[in-house]
Amino acid sequence: MNSRGITFHTRKWVRPEDLNANGTLFGGSLLRWIDEEAAIYAIVQLGNRRAVTKYMSEINFVSSAVLGDLIEMGLTATRFGRTSLTMRAEVRNMFTRESILTIDQVVFVNLGADGKPEPHGHTTITYDRDRIPATHTAPIQ
Repeated sequence: MNSRGITFHTRKWVRPEDLNANGTLFGGSLLRWIDEEAAIYAIVQLGNRRAVTKYMSEINFVSSAVLGDLIEMGLTATRFGRTSLTMRAEVRNMFTRESILTIDQVVFVNLGADGKPEPHGHTTITYDRDRIPATHTAPIQ
């Protein structure tokens, strides 16, 4: 956990296909990983696999990573809205411990079976998997 309350959950290995023309980690790859990690976190926190990205605030690239580096991504819920969950994200280099990127707000919206925002009823962070739906439901058509 860091000083801002973020626990680092996911680790990635920077591979050749993740590099940009400068030989450093491509920002698009990193943002894809963060969005996926945020979606998983939202599903766990909201107890609903129908959660979608609504908004990302300013993305602050602080440093980079190179081939072979290990990075770790962390998220923490900062606000539960009626139908939404706001998180803060940080990515850091495991070797140097330098922050690579921060995003102050990543907002996900809880959707109902009709694909429209639906209240989720949660107000606190869970560290258990008790909110994960027990049954698999079909995706929205």
